[in-house]
Amino acid sequence: MEPGPDLTTLARRGDFLAAARAERAATPGFVLQARRRPEETDALQGIRVGFTCSKKVGNAVARNRAKRRLRALARSVLARRGRPGWDYVLIGRERETATRDFARMTRELATALDRVHGRTGSGA
Repeated sequence: MEPGPDLTTLARRGDFLAAARAERAATPGFVLQARRRPEETDALQGIRVGFTCSKKVGNAVARNRAKRRLRALARSVLARRGRPGWDYVLIGRERETATRDFARMTRELATALDRVHGRTGSGA
């Protein structure tokens, strides 16, 4: 599934695990994990993004609703502010992701991106 023209969806478990070991920024509505892919890998693949929600978020309907909102969030913010050669994982939060104001979540994702990119020291 392709969230947008500039984004590719993560599908392999190993990619999610690698992102989990990298930078992270928590917000009230979601958690952002981000990692720069090694240069020798397919860095030309652009921005890759994954979405996950645990059973704490709710039943399958609630998790799918939360992931739909995270995908919309990625299309609106990561497509513009994400960096090529990076993997991002958005993790839904219990009771927040599905109900939080979307404009507020958009601002929070932009701030979270600034935090993870500021910590890595790789300018763009």
